[in-house]
Amino acid sequence: MQSPRRFLPSLQLLSAFEAAARTGSVTAAARELSLTQSAVSRQIKALEEQLGVELFHRERQTIRLTAGGNIYAREIRDALRMISTASLTLKANPFGGTLNLAILPTFGTRWLAPRLPGFLNQHPGITINLVTKLSYFDFRLEPVDAAIHFGLADWQGAEMSLLRSETVVPACSPGLRDTYRFESAHDVRDAPLLHLTTRPDAWERWLRANGAEADQVRGMLFDQFATAAQAAMAGLGVALLPEFLIQEELASGRLVKAIDRPMQSAEAYYLVWPNERGSHPPLQAFRDWILAETAPDRS
Repeated sequence: MQSPRRFLPSLQLLSAFEAAARTGSVTAAARELSLTQSAVSRQIKALEEQLGVELFHRERQTIRLTAGGNIYAREIRDALRMISTASLTLKANPFGGTLNLAILPTFGTRWLAPRLPGFLNQHPGITINLVTKLSYFDFRLEPVDAAIHFGLADWQGAEMSLLRSETVVPACSPGLRDTYRFESAHDVRDAPLLHLTTRPDAWERWLRANGAEADQVRGMLFDQFATAAQAAMAGLGVALLPEFLIQEELASGRLVKAIDRPMQSAEAYYLVWPNERGSHPPLQAFRDWILAETAPDRS
């Protein structure tokens, strides 16, 4: 249903209001927009008249947002940013074919990035824009067409395709392994353990699966696999890391398995997209490609 005209102010009015709200000054807004102060003041007044709401308290030569104006300014700022992003995307690829993809940082750099040239060679008209997201988000609030997600298949309002399962291994530096001479999970329990904030119970699950005490497991916290892996290579402790993401470090010997006790993660990697974007052609092409790339790893 089309919105009434009064609720769709012109970009000129909205830009004047947003600039004044952000700078707290009609003078600064006029300078930013290359307009006169009176022109900006008239545009703000016209917006208030169109909406039927006062957006600023005016006190002598100063302005101050009303409570409603403050909320409106934040929402308008986000809307203008989305319009700007859409315009930049169109300029970069005027023939369409853009996919805005949210990725997990380590999966994106270690697994996806080396393979993307193959996709782009197959689909030269498609542009992929990447943004990092570590956890769930609301597709309605982000200019994103799809996301690479690690977790359970429970993203509300979205469709999902399984990409691959994951096996984690306890990895550390050769020096730490030689110091502790690990022979059992109990020995690993006694070493410094490195934890990921996104998987707070991973060590507890691994220890229980291997018959070791799992209460009060403490250690350093990291928000990304890459930093946890670097800490493990530096000898700071043992980290539970996805084996497929540390193949290079294991092959070079910079990381070793503390003991050979892999554990299948309960979660998995998925491609996720909002229900209404499923027929977006670049997403369809990317989905077909990445499902083919991950076909052997879904068990």
